[in-house]
Amino acid sequence: MGILSALGISKPAQITASTPNIKAQVSPAIYDAPFGQYWGNYGFGGYNNYATSIDRQNAISVPAIAQCRNLICGTIAGIPFEVYSLSTGEELDSLPAWVKQPDKRAPRAVTIAWTVDSLMMFGVAYWRVTEVYADDNRPARFEWIQNDRVTVKLNKYSSEVEYYMIQGEKVPDSGVGSLVTFQHVDQGILLRGARIIRAAADLENAVSIAAQTPQPSGYIKNNSADLPEDQISGLLATWKAARLSRSTAFLTQSLDYVPTQFSPAEMTYNDSIQSMAAQISRLLNVPAHMLNAETLRSNTYSNVIDARKEFMAYTLQPYLTSIEERLSLDDLLPRDQVLRFAVDETFLRANPLDRLAVTEKLLTLGLITIDQAKAMEDLTPDGDVDEDTNF
Repeated sequence: MGILSALGISKPAQITASTPNIKAQVSPAIYDAPFGQYWGNYGFGGYNNYATSIDRQNAISVPAIAQCRNLICGTIAGIPFEVYSLSTGEELDSLPAWVKQPDKRAPRAVTIAWTVDSLMMFGVAYWRVTEVYADDNRPARFEWIQNDRVTVKLNKYSSEVEYYMIQGEKVPDSGVGSLVTFQHVDQGILLRGARIIRAAADLENAVSIAAQTPQPSGYIKNNSADLPEDQISGLLATWKAARLSRSTAFLTQSLDYVPTQFSPAEMTYNDSIQSMAAQISRLLNVPAHMLNAETLRSNTYSNVIDARKEFMAYTLQPYLTSIEERLSLDDLLPRDQVLRFAVDETFLRANPLDRLAVTEKLLTLGLITIDQAKAMEDLTPDGDVDEDTNF
């Protein structure tokens, strides 16, 4: 050993199985910088940079966005997790506690719904580790963290994250208090869809103002001497209050009311709302018919059934993949295991007659047993029984 040390050669240090150094995912690459521009130009782009994005509360106040959010988050939240062995393909029964309930304080569906919400709005989601397993130091429990509580310190090239901070305090890279980060396939709608969302919010405000105004907007023309500011303010307040209680107005000879607002039909509010809902459906990749945003609909019974598969493939799958791939990494599950959403058994489950036909065929071919067929239909297996011996 002395000769090896003198030559600068030594055996690699042995890492014992009792104290593995398992870290959460840290320092991810920056994906949302604008291409072809110097980093940070005009405050646009940048991992976790919401400088040019619209506020989430304003975005969610738009009914079409709220409907899309609830469709996507609510559907994914209701799909349970499954863990499989990569070597055998077998579904595993012995699972970490967090697979069924990541956060002790909330049902799994609540944590998953808000995780998807973060991916949709911001393009990134955060779980903070609250417990770890003593045997391998892998995370055992988590809590979802609001995006506006998290900030990052970038390297000098603004190409990678050096460390995370929660409310200004640096968090560790591993163990209790560290962050598990979920990256989505894009920047999130608050940044890439800010212009569309802002226009939709402005349209909702315009409709709200029109609904609150009992009479068409206009101005009161004074044909006599100018009035002081306090009298003008009082006149306008009295006019508005009177219009809330009666539609008939009375003006003196020196005052005229000149309406300036077009009717709702002339303002094309209905058409604008319908058009904006279609734009938002494109923004979130949600089929327009699910938002009643189609002007011409030709759905039949058969393609309504197929629409669920289309919704899964083109709308939900990117969110499912972001969560599945992250939760299957080695810092959370052993390398031979992979986590998946049980889509086929829940959201895409066939109707009972179709399932019965498939099960019958599998039994006829001898590919499954009666107990396995019962398990496929969530029935309690009785145990394989030899009918000839009644054992």
